[in-house]
Amino acid sequence: MNPDEIRIRPATVRDAEGLLAVYAPYVEKTAITFEYLVPTPGEFRTRVENTLIKYPYLAAVEDEHILGYAYTGTFNERAACDWSVEVSIYVAEDQAGRGIGRALYTSLEKISRAQNIQNLNACIAYPEKEDAHLTRKSVKFHTHMGYRMVGEFHRCGYKFGTWYNLVWMEKMLGTHPALPEPFIPFRELDVEKYLSPI
Repeated sequence: MNPDEIRIRPATVRDAEGLLAVYAPYVEKTAITFEYLVPTPGEFRTRVENTLIKYPYLAAVEDEHILGYAYTGTFNERAACDWSVEVSIYVAEDQAGRGIGRALYTSLEKISRAQNIQNLNACIAYPEKEDAHLTRKSVKFHTHMGYRMVGEFHRCGYKFGTWYNLVWMEKMLGTHPALPEPFIPFRELDVEKYLSPI
């Protein structure tokens, strides 16, 4: 394997600082996330650990340097929603245009199908008018990946002196059978066969 090629692999708690390095600029400089303060490495490690109990957490790496990540998580805590998940993705600011987001989401979708997930849901910060802190690129990316808009909450997030909207987008993965197969936790899967190359 070429050590300089980008590959997708499962993240671990040991990756927390590298993952946080990708995420921190989004907190500090954008309204893409509505967090005000960058989490500590310990807090971020706990987030990764909690996600991996049931769901995938994937990293895009080049020579073991983390360039981006994506994961799924609980969409709704009620048992009836076990077949739906919320998706999240962050790619390092200087890595746009390399196909990292597509590869992460393609891998995430393959894993989600193997888990018997039926619906992927994305909650996305959305500006009434694009500005220095928030554009509509995330919605365009999700649309390109097959998601559709299903709802918008207006002026529900305040950051950098501006009120921002939130939109929900969804992508149907499954056929929604009358009797769905049980949800399979991520740790029970043979993950390697679901990881897409870049």
